[in-house]
Amino acid sequence: MVHPEIPSVARKLAFVGNHLPRQCGIATFTTDLRAFVASVAPDIESWVVAMNDAGRLHRYPAHVRFEIAEDEIAAYRRAAQFLNASGVDVISLQHEYGIFGGKCGGHVLTLLEELRMPVVTTLHTILTNPSSLQRATLDRVIALSARVVVMSQHGAETLQDVHGVSAEQIDVIPHGIPLATSGTHGKAQLGLADQNVILTFGLLSPDKGVEYVLEAMPAILAQHPATVFVVLGATHPHVKERHGEAYRLELQSRARRLGIEQAVVFHDRFVEDGELAEFLSAADIYITPYLNPQQSTSGTLARAVAAGRAVVSTPYWHARELLAEGRGVLVPVRDASAIALAVGGLLADEPARLELGRRAAEHALSSSWPVVARSYLQSFDRALDGRRRSRVVPSSWLLVPPADLPELNLDHLRAMTDDTGMVQHATFDVPRYEEGYCLDDNARALLLMTLMEEASTTWPRHSRAVAARYLAFVAYAFNHGTGRFRNFMSYSRRWLEDVGSEDSHGRAVWALGGVVGRSAEPSRRGLARELFLAALPVLSQFSSPRAWAYGLLGIDEYLRAFRGDSVAESLRAALVEKLCDLHRRSASRDWPWFEESLTYSNARLPQALIVSGEAMGSPEVTQLGLATLAWLSDSQISEDDHFAPVGSNGFHHRGGVKADFDQQPVEAGAMVSACLAALRVSADPRWARDGRRAFDWFFGHNHLRLPLYDAATGGCRDGLHRERRNENQGAESTLSFLLALLEVRSQDTAAVVTTAPS
Repeated sequence: MVHPEIPSVARKLAFVGNHLPRQCGIATFTTDLRAFVASVAPDIESWVVAMNDAGRLHRYPAHVRFEIAEDEIAAYRRAAQFLNASGVDVISLQHEYGIFGGKCGGHVLTLLEELRMPVVTTLHTILTNPSSLQRATLDRVIALSARVVVMSQHGAETLQDVHGVSAEQIDVIPHGIPLATSGTHGKAQLGLADQNVILTFGLLSPDKGVEYVLEAMPAILAQHPATVFVVLGATHPHVKERHGEAYRLELQSRARRLGIEQAVVFHDRFVEDGELAEFLSAADIYITPYLNPQQSTSGTLARAVAAGRAVVSTPYWHARELLAEGRGVLVPVRDASAIALAVGGLLADEPARLELGRRAAEHALSSSWPVVARSYLQSFDRALDGRRRSRVVPSSWLLVPPADLPELNLDHLRAMTDDTGMVQHATFDVPRYEEGYCLDDNARALLLMTLMEEASTTWPRHSRAVAARYLAFVAYAFNHGTGRFRNFMSYSRRWLEDVGSEDSHGRAVWALGGVVGRSAEPSRRGLARELFLAALPVLSQFSSPRAWAYGLLGIDEYLRAFRGDSVAESLRAALVEKLCDLHRRSASRDWPWFEESLTYSNARLPQALIVSGEAMGSPEVTQLGLATLAWLSDSQISEDDHFAPVGSNGFHHRGGVKADFDQQPVEAGAMVSACLAALRVSADPRWARDGRRAFDWFFGHNHLRLPLYDAATGGCRDGLHRERRNENQGAESTLSFLLALLEVRSQDTAAVVTTAPS
């Protein structure tokens, strides 16, 4: 632990995190930390930047001076500007993956990258086996932090072992524990007179394991009939938003089935400190039957220990350390019999129960909030001494600085979408109904909505319905009898063909794989998986290299969720071999390409090899993808260094002259995506440069010096002719831009940090 005796040199502090009255443990923690820092150091000005959950606003106290909507990227930038202009000495950031928007809370990186003062980050969740994206995101947060605070020695060891963090950067400061307050009314006031009280409290969610206490209650009641189990707390807002009260209702139903409903009391509300003190005073035993052994902190456990309650807990990391040396009883996870034995034994042995509580309360004194607040002040001063660490990603590795990116404008997408799906073409920015619909565009739109859902960016109230509409179109396009998709549909909803193109089939497989691999909606994932598996076999019979490439990208997405699916992995190997064999038969020293011509969506071929080779652990395949992408990129650079894709009016045949026009947005979008894949795999800055060049094409870095993207409508013009733009804003062009923008927004720079040379 850091030493609290040294006075602070910081004069102005800002705390970033959730704050009461938002109902969650981190909100309580941030509120308490700021209050006790202000109490022990009244000369320091301190205030809060509060995170708001999606679609919610709260009545904050005056010291909350700025609010960030978790899903709004621009709000993180505004917060950085506000903090930079406010003369703040140090930022105290409360980090937990779920409180920030984006994949694994990645939106917070936008804030951190633009701050000009040192940041001390408190890690509320430290995973011993994080996913690759969780690891990369936290690595980047740590890289942008002057110091990191963990709440246990195990947390410090995990940071060093899993994330390679130097011990010198870590401060171990325990979770603050409130000074013990006693209730004044006792059990009678709560209607619990003459009963043994077992208590658990906190926001309710399925990982709390309350059902195992219910399963233990019949055995407990057999020994101690005058016993009641109190479940105190509202359902977690995020759980309630997605699943309603399903978990609470299941618990109540379970209590009825076990015949113990008279011995279980559910209080469905978020309780304030005063009322909580009354319940803790009335409790004989406090229990935390949590299911996640990696849980590194528990504010509710800390409160119970401070109140001197006898505690029974599963052995998650915070409980192991806090309840060691006879300060509590640990029981195995998901073991109702062990719970019954531990609780029954404590109820039968009052001296032992009281001794547990006494030891716990005595230990809590060393972690009281005043002591913890002084330790934080010492950490802040260390951050000021060291200033900001230099381990950051060079801005040259970012395709576009976050502040320079436009907002994701979906106005034109909405205009092009009706009750059937997305219309194919437009006259200027007006949908052209007579051209009808196609599978290609609805598959692209489905992929866009899936990426948006994962990134938690915009359109939250409509995304589910719109994504379902695009998925419904894809599902309707599939002919289960032939195993093939149809592509073109008239505005009167009549299919214009029995079998669509191989490329449209591949794009549909790609979009469906994306839904399976990224969506959090079980129903959509279920339907998408059925369609994906039904559409997969015919890919091996196709002759189109682009259909193979789209299929490979879809398989890569699908295997995010079902890695180990031997059918998908076998087909991936077969399609990779098809592309490699095509290259072997076609390539020469001066034409190292897969075909005799460069035509359309060219970058998707090397991209498919890059992502597949990396997933398969095949450096040869990955290197072939990188080499062919490098040649393609070099072939599409103008003399004045702008992106100049192969024109669709003639393409580029081996030995011939490259067609300069008409240049299509789909080429720029594919190149951006492929360069991002190459950057993630190789950490070579050239891919940031090449991808940036292709992305800038949309904004006027082209031969006409005219933007293709229309900021007023949110649409993208259909292409560049020799002397003019095509002013029509069709679905393919608009989706190509929006997909590229979303990928650049979600660029996983943290993955580069972990592999880049120092």
